[in-house]
Amino acid sequence: MRYSTLTQRIAGDAAAAWDVHYQAQTLRREGREIFLLSVGDPDFDTPPAIVEAAVSSLRRGDTHYSDVRGSVALRQAIARRTGPQVSIEQVVVLAGAQCALYCVCQCLFEAGDEVIVAEPMYVTYHGVLGACGALPVQVPVRPEQGFRLDPLAVRQAITARTRALLLNTPHNPTGAAIAPQDMAQLAHLCREHDLWLICDQVYSGLLYDGEAADPANLPGMAERCVIIDSVSKSHAMSGWRVGWVVGPSTLATHLGNLAMAMLFGLPEFVMRAACVALEQHPVVVGHMRETYRQRRDRVCAALADCPGVRAHRPAGGMFVMVDIRATGLSAQAFAQRLLIEEGVSLLPGEAFGPSAAGHVRLALVLAAEQLEEVCRRVAACARRVLAEQAGRDVDGEAEDRRVEHEAHQ
Repeated sequence: MRYSTLTQRIAGDAAAAWDVHYQAQTLRREGREIFLLSVGDPDFDTPPAIVEAAVSSLRRGDTHYSDVRGSVALRQAIARRTGPQVSIEQVVVLAGAQCALYCVCQCLFEAGDEVIVAEPMYVTYHGVLGACGALPVQVPVRPEQGFRLDPLAVRQAITARTRALLLNTPHNPTGAAIAPQDMAQLAHLCREHDLWLICDQVYSGLLYDGEAADPANLPGMAERCVIIDSVSKSHAMSGWRVGWVVGPSTLATHLGNLAMAMLFGLPEFVMRAACVALEQHPVVVGHMRETYRQRRDRVCAALADCPGVRAHRPAGGMFVMVDIRATGLSAQAFAQRLLIEEGVSLLPGEAFGPSAAGHVRLALVLAAEQLEEVCRRVAACARRVLAEQAGRDVDGEAEDRRVEHEAHQ
């Protein structure tokens, strides 16, 4: 039997990088203690008031079809949060930010269109762009520059086939945030070359350092800027699957038509819970942001003097990128040893692109005390690797001296 070429375009090439994560899950099921930090699922429970809102809605019988574009109440809450200039006609609610990004790409791109993306990039971007035949043009962001996206490098990547910039800020996996001055330059490029600017900001509520960029309010951007967000990370609601798009009203109309064809609306009781989440946004998000900030600081401090290991201090998000290049191992090999020897599961950076090679991603999804124990285990693994490397170096030098001596006999 035949399958469409879509199945090849969405398959992706980074699946092997997840082997450590799947192996960790298997070991945990077998009863071994595993610190599972290879996936970004918040360890918090959804706040009780949000859960109760869903339960009450269910008890009221809110189990029928809902508005395909999202309930009026939720779209109003999203519009208020986004800004006073935003109307509910610009908002479409979808099943998580992942679904929202997929739908946006389907409505904006044709086969062969080029979309500029910072590399390393979130692993699903390949499949999302591949589904509509668009081509990701990857602009490397280097650890030596703090993983900053350079607007000049973006300018150099633009061609006649470029249709959009796809930005993620704060960035997964690196935690880098696009500064307002850099965002202004990127917006200028979009206006100059008639490009869409798609901003995936699911970690925007978890910005610790610096000022958040606001591309939609920059001059000339209202008609070409698309904001994607959700409550998954900021409100510990990853399993609720609530995300949204804010963009031009014409795009919202197209997204509504696509939602009609594939989703037919979210459950009303889920949207009621999301309304309460956004009503409580400052309190809920403030608490989680401060908790993640403390975890980030504890991890960076714990690894500060660790030989062979360097933690990049993220400006936002819920991950820390750990540079293990000085150990001499690849990220995949280090992550494998760390799992088997220390029971710690981190994701190899190669999953996100070549610029993250030699790094592992640590998710801040355990209590601070547990994260400090994780850091001790990372340090222990790195010390063993370095000791082995030193031993091999000594043996190798001795062998070189022996061979040289024999050659002179």
